[in-house]
Amino acid sequence: MPRLFIGIDLPEGVDDHLEMMCYGLPEARWEGADKFHLTLRFIGEVDGRVHREIVDALQELDSPSFMLGLKGMGVFPPRGVPTSVWAGLADPGPVIALRQKVDACLRKVPDVPPDPRKFTPHVTIARVGDCELDDVMVYLTEHALMRTELFPVERVLLFSSTKTHRGSAYRIEAAFPLRPV
Repeated sequence: MPRLFIGIDLPEGVDDHLEMMCYGLPEARWEGADKFHLTLRFIGEVDGRVHREIVDALQELDSPSFMLGLKGMGVFPPRGVPTSVWAGLADPGPVIALRQKVDACLRKVPDVPPDPRKFTPHVTIARVGDCELDDVMVYLTEHALMRTELFPVERVLLFSSTKTHRGSAYRIEAAFPLRPV
């Protein structure tokens, strides 16, 4: 069964900007341009029927397109030993509003329970569970002023994720356009 998630893809220029930051942290597992995205909602493993119900529900998504830029860096978890490094958003407001509309659509799918976790919009750059804490802190300090160009968000994507011997591989299952403004 595929593992599904809903997200926003990044344009090539932003992917390139983030990929140029994938250095200088020994033992990090860098995500790379082929995996950079902003997850709106993780769903998990579903069967074919639920997959179709999710696609049908997201066809009703009605949300405006918007401009987005990445800004700043952080880690998860926010306290304790970091496991991942991420890029934050210059203005998370439109993404949070979009997430709420995605959640409203998914409430129509009985087999997709609500996500109990707090939503913190971000783009994961690296997995750092094997890195020294001091190295992670130096990396964050060196990239604290990171900022990308603004880019249009004009669609939401349904991705599937498959585990491979080199990590997860993502595939776009469906695209849902946002309303032009």
